[in-house]
Amino acid sequence: MSGAVVTLGTFDGVHRGHQAVLAEVTRRARAGQLESVVVTFDPHPLAVVNPAGAPKLLTLPDEKEDLVRAAGIAEFVVMPFTPAIAQLDAEAFVQRLCEQYALRELVMGFDHGFGRGRGGDVELVQRLARNRNFGVAVVDPVREDGQPISSTMIRTALAHGDLDSAARWLGRRYGIRGRVVRGAGRGRTIGIPTINLESPDPRKLLPPDGVYAVEVRILKSESRIPISDSQILGGMMNQGPRPTFGEHARTLEIHLFDFDGELYGETVNVEWVRRLRDVQAFASREALVAQLERDRQAARASLNR
Repeated sequence: MSGAVVTLGTFDGVHRGHQAVLAEVTRRARAGQLESVVVTFDPHPLAVVNPAGAPKLLTLPDEKEDLVRAAGIAEFVVMPFTPAIAQLDAEAFVQRLCEQYALRELVMGFDHGFGRGRGGDVELVQRLARNRNFGVAVVDPVREDGQPISSTMIRTALAHGDLDSAARWLGRRYGIRGRVVRGAGRGRTIGIPTINLESPDPRKLLPPDGVYAVEVRILKSESRIPISDSQILGGMMNQGPRPTFGEHARTLEIHLFDFDGELYGETVNVEWVRRLRDVQAFASREALVAQLERDRQAARASLNR
């Protein structure tokens, strides 16, 4: 390879707008026989420059990497976003890209800005490109009802429990990755065995607590296995406290349909499909079991749509 086609940004969610940028990077890299490179940041830049305004994340770094690589990108680079990085102006960023990746083309979203004060807009980058002899491609927004799809609108939809809109704008259902840990084992005693996920990263955005129909992908143990190669199961998930048992901490507890294996220590991807009801306390074991059976029927119906 004689250089790279690079894009630079937060890419939280890797939504349909981001996917259009990634597709342009891969297209140009193939055409020019160049490397395709995504440079992103962790933590989110606002967590450094304006912590009070930092959003919850749609995609944690490992989730983002898999989505970016699935789009055909060869090199995924996470740049630690530090106060020193926050002070770099756009010209310094471009200098880094030229030196580290032999930049030949820079692909930008229509409204992208980088560098101190987001000063690296399209006009400035095009001027720098002429001086440093690299190309610039600007990708038009992906719109719905005239509105450009953005991470902000997806976060708002999820915070209000609008899973369908979020899935439409993401181009996939919203999900979370987690490791299976041991729980109290109560589910098995009432005929509804469950798996428990480790406590989610506090940076991760979750939809409102409740009982959900979900799809679960059991990832193969080998690292970097594409999600499409994993086993998929339906299930129902209690997200939130367990008031019937006096437990107030949020948990993610899932009953998998048609599965009775051991998954302790394994990693799974969980996608929220449909919200079934609020979390609630039950007066008796029998009342809980009866409701869980209704939940199971409702979840299966949602997954079979």
